[in-house]
Amino acid sequence: MGWLAAGEGYEVALVEGRVTARSTGGRGARQLKTLPKAVREHPETDRLRRFAEWLDRHAASCVAQVDTWMVSSLPVPSGLLARVWPDEAWQAALRDLVVVGTDPDEVGFLRDATADGELRLVDLDGETVRISPATVTFPHPVLLPDLDDLREFAAELGLVQGVEQIHRATWLRPAELAENTVEVKDFAGGRYPSRFGLAARASALGYRVSGGYATSRVRDGGGTVEAHVWIGEPYWDGDSETGGLSWHDQDGRAIPLAGVGPVAWSEGMRMAAALYAGRTVEEGKGA
Repeated sequence: MGWLAAGEGYEVALVEGRVTARSTGGRGARQLKTLPKAVREHPETDRLRRFAEWLDRHAASCVAQVDTWMVSSLPVPSGLLARVWPDEAWQAALRDLVVVGTDPDEVGFLRDATADGELRLVDLDGETVRISPATVTFPHPVLLPDLDDLREFAAELGLVQGVEQIHRATWLRPAELAENTVEVKDFAGGRYPSRFGLAARASALGYRVSGGYATSRVRDGGGTVEAHVWIGEPYWDGDSETGGLSWHDQDGRAIPLAGVGPVAWSEGMRMAAALYAGRTVEEGKGA
C-alpha cells in the first residue's frame, strides 16, 4: 500500500503495521516520528487504523486455523494451500511448518506453494523436494518420529515457525498406568489468589472455561477428545487451585488413562502444566 494524502502537506501509510506520516512540503518528502494533530484526526488516518486492526485480526485468524490443522493433524488440500499462499498472513503462518505428504517419506519444511498446487519442501538432507499430493498434513510434534532431528536441522537453518509445532512442549503417555485410573494429578494444587485469576489465565492461553473446568478439545485417532482441568466453582470469588486432569469422550464419559491417545495426552498435559505454571509461589520456595 502506497502513501495517501491526509490533508495539505501530509501523506500517511501503514509502515510495519502502524500508521506513519510524512511531510510533502519543502524540498521533499520527510517521514515524521509522530503524527501531527491534523493528521491524527484526518479520515484517511482513521481508515488506515481500522485497516491495520483488521490485518491484525486476519493474521491471528490464520494462525489459529493452521494451529487447529496441526494439533488435530487434519488433512489439508494442497490446492487450498496454493490459493492462500500469496496472502502474507497465511504465508507467515504456514512457512517452515513440517509437512507430510501421501507418502510417509515425503517429509520436510514447507517453503513454497505454487499456483498449480505443487509444494516445495526442504527435507532433512537439505534438499528441495517437490510434491503434489491431493492433501497433506502438518503433524502434531508428538507424532513426528524424527522430532529431535527436525529441531536440530531447523536450528541450523535458523527457521522460525509462525505456528508452534516442532518446539511445542510435548508429553508422552507412560507405558504403565494403573488400571481404570482416569485422572492425572501431576499439576494439581497450583494455588491462585482468586478463581477469577485462574480462569483468566486459562482464557488468555486460549482454553475454554466451562463451568468449573478449563478445557482443551482435540481430534485424536478419528474422534474428538476433551481434556478437563478443575479450576473451581464458577461463582466462587475466593482463592482457588488447579485440580486433576482428566479426558472425556464426545458423550462426556471419562476415558481411562490407558485409552487416551498420544495427541490428546500431550495437549491435556500441556494445558495443565501451563495453568500450574501461573500459580502463586511462596517466597523462599522453588517455582
